[in-house]
Amino acid sequence: MKRIALALTALTAIAIAVAPASYAAVDFDELRRENLDKGAVDFDELRRENLDKSAIAEVQVKGIDFDELRQENLDKGAVDFDELHHENLDKDAVVAIYAAVDFDERRRENLEKGAIANA
Repeated sequence: MKRIALALTALTAIAIAVAPASYAAVDFDELRRENLDKGAVDFDELRRENLDKSAIAEVQVKGIDFDELRQENLDKGAVDFDELHHENLDKDAVVAIYAAVDFDERRRENLEKGAIANA
C-alpha cells in the first residue's frame, strides 16, 4: 500500500516538474490580436455598436406618452379596463356576502356522505 502511494506521489511530482511553464501563462491578448488579424469578429466593436443602438432605443422609449396612447385607444372604442376593474370589485362585494359558507359544516356533511357511501 505504501509502495503504491509512494509511486503515485513520485509520478505526480514528475508530471508537475515536466509540465512546461508556457502552458500556465497563456497570453490571451496576443491570441486575441492574432485572431483579429486573421479576420475574426471584433466583439468589442459589436458591443460598442449595440450599446449605441440601445442608447438610441432608450431615447425613443422615453419619448412615448402611454397615457396619451391609452386615451386614444379609449376614444377608438377599446375596452376600458379600469371600468371593468371597478365593476368586478363591486361584484366581489356581493360575492363576499354569499361567501360566508361554514366549511366545517360542509366538511362534516361530506364525511357523513363518505361514511354512508363506504358502508
